[in-house]
Amino acid sequence: MSSLREVAERARVAVSTASAALNGTRPVAAETRRRVEQAAADLGYRPNALARGLVSKRTRILALLFPAPHHGFGLTEMQFATAAAEAAKERGYHLLLSPERDDPVEELRHLTGLGLVDGVLVMEVRLDDERVEWLAGAGVPVAMIGRTREPDGVDHADIDFARTAADAVAHVAGLGHRSLAFFGHAPGAYAEQYGPAIRAAGEFAAAAAQAGLGYVGGLRASTADEGREAYGRLVGAHPEVTALAVMSDQAAVGVISAVAARGGRVPHDLTLMLVLSSSRVAEMFHPRLTTLEPPSAELGRLGAGMLIDRLEDGSREPRQRLVPCRLVVGDSSAAPAARGSAAR
Repeated sequence: MSSLREVAERARVAVSTASAALNGTRPVAAETRRRVEQAAADLGYRPNALARGLVSKRTRILALLFPAPHHGFGLTEMQFATAAAEAAKERGYHLLLSPERDDPVEELRHLTGLGLVDGVLVMEVRLDDERVEWLAGAGVPVAMIGRTREPDGVDHADIDFARTAADAVAHVAGLGHRSLAFFGHAPGAYAEQYGPAIRAAGEFAAAAAQAGLGYVGGLRASTADEGREAYGRLVGAHPEVTALAVMSDQAAVGVISAVAARGGRVPHDLTLMLVLSSSRVAEMFHPRLTTLEPPSAELGRLGAGMLIDRLEDGSREPRQRLVPCRLVVGDSSAAPAARGSAAR
């Protein structure tokens, strides 16, 4: 295996400069860094993270804490993780994906007690999140992709749910709809007090009220069967509803099936929107669904950047950023049909 000295000689720099360029311990000119990185690649040199940590007391390894939902990692979740990993790599850090099991706090004690990570990035944040509370109390640098109920003291990047809901309501109102329903995640699909589900439901209700639209909430569905059943209950109790926002991709499959079973179709008989789903997922549906696409890559990069900034300047004030979803209008949006539709 090649040594750091050989890399330095090939790049025509001092060993200390080569070390700084590869490890990010001090600023190095861009051209010098490029030469060093190219020399390391040519020689197949890989820094030893553990040895580096013994010297600097820093491993430059971050843990991304992710309690995977029951349906597993989807495209949207992976976009958060890969963007965070890319942002960390650009600044000389590595991101370790750490899935949770039954006792997240005990796992955190083990993970941080080993001394292998410098800080923790938390995803799928709950309003009252014991992980964040424990990390802050233990003095472990932490940042959130998401936010707790009272997040002021912790760095975080999250979706602007108020702006997102307002954009969605303005979209359906502009098409002429006067009533809107919202299907949240079913209990058990995510952890209790899952922040995005609770905030999205609350902000949709508030935005509908602000716009003077009728609103039906309280229905939940996370599978195709649950989507079909929830839609049946919706039209049975509220036949006036002509627009529906759904948080689960799988539930949307059930809704489309239920509309068709009643002799109707999307969007003629129902405007259907996905909430917090990638436009690439929306394109897999027929018709292509309108979606409120989360800023996954931006939030992943922001979260990782905030954590690294905290590691490198622990005295600065906490940073918070809210970014709205992007409304991507598909083929599932249309003006409401005349009363007496077959889908009713």
